[in-house]
Amino acid sequence: MNFKGKNVIVTGAAKGIGRAIVLGYARLGANVVAIDILEKELEKTVRDASEYNTKIKGICISVSDEEAIRKAVRDSVEEFEQIHVLVNNAGIYPGNNFITQKTEEWKRIIDINILGTMYPTQEILPHMIENGYGRIINLGSVAGEYGLDAFVDYSMTKGAVISFTKALSKLVGDKGITVNCVSPGTINTISENTLLDERTTLKRFGTPDELANAVMFLSSDEASYITGQNLLVDGGRRST
Repeated sequence: MNFKGKNVIVTGAAKGIGRAIVLGYARLGANVVAIDILEKELEKTVRDASEYNTKIKGICISVSDEEAIRKAVRDSVEEFEQIHVLVNNAGIYPGNNFITQKTEEWKRIIDINILGTMYPTQEILPHMIENGYGRIINLGSVAGEYGLDAFVDYSMTKGAVISFTKALSKLVGDKGITVNCVSPGTINTISENTLLDERTTLKRFGTPDELANAVMFLSSDEASYITGQNLLVDGGRRST
């Protein structure tokens, strides 16, 4: 895969999976706008990605702030002239108990996981349509596929993201834009050591780099005939 000359926006870019996605695109030649609310972690990711001699810009905002995220997208279009790829990675999974969960807790996860995916997508679409080219990758979850009782709210929001992906792909498919979803299973974002996971066919956790590779493939020219799909990157967890 080669992303030289391509410009990419990544939300939730500061650490874990988002950091791996930013570094992956930079390593393959892309210029990247990295968006996250975690200032120190974002600065480190931008600094590390800049070592690949591409243009990396960090914007410290929350995707739940509609005005701020829309402005960030508009400013990125103005600065880079064309945005080729949007990766909606930002999300939270607080693990609230559904039975006792308060309304404000529901609203927070909806604001970030669902609206935080819709805002930048809606803002970038006219630009991509005008250019006749675009790749949109949303981050779902296995929780959105079959539901997790400990993460009822998270499962609901990720199910919405998966459905959003499929519907949007039909809306813009004839405009040179593909829309796909990548749904991770258990990804080890806290340790460099291999962690075991007996729930998966591969008997281990995945790594952020393995998830990032799937994201980059679906946004590459090699995947130009793939759209409306939800790719499970779960080590075979669903098949066990």
